[in-house]
Amino acid sequence: MTPRNHRAASVVPESVPAGSFLEGLAAQDFARLGGTLTAGVRLRALLPGGLWEWTGAEAIAGRFARWFGDTEDFELLEATVGEVGGRLHLHWRLRLRAERLGAGWFTVEQQAYADTDESGRIARLDLLCTGYRPEGGHV
Repeated sequence: MTPRNHRAASVVPESVPAGSFLEGLAAQDFARLGGTLTAGVRLRALLPGGLWEWTGAEAIAGRFARWFGDTEDFELLEATVGEVGGRLHLHWRLRLRAERLGAGWFTVEQQAYADTDESGRIARLDLLCTGYRPEGGHV
């Protein structure tokens, strides 16, 4: 589903592949996001419900589509790319409304550390997520 209202806080850094990954996320273009990943990429994600793992570019792009697709409104509030000890560091904060989450706006923030292969694509992604937090502090 294409969002009806889509805004980004700022231009995502041109750092490849991290910039392309974040640009795909900001545009809700999960095929583009998946194109930044190796075929055998592994995602380990610490989510509010526990630790989860997925393998493969298609499965991981599908997971991001499940988390951040099918929205009424979607905004990238903040995104940064950096490096820590030779690993890529990605951070993003999103604001969205989606019927599946209930009424109102929700904010979600994720931190990720990534390793790339020799072609520059993401081969490993370790992620920490806040979960969907209702705006206004209501649970």
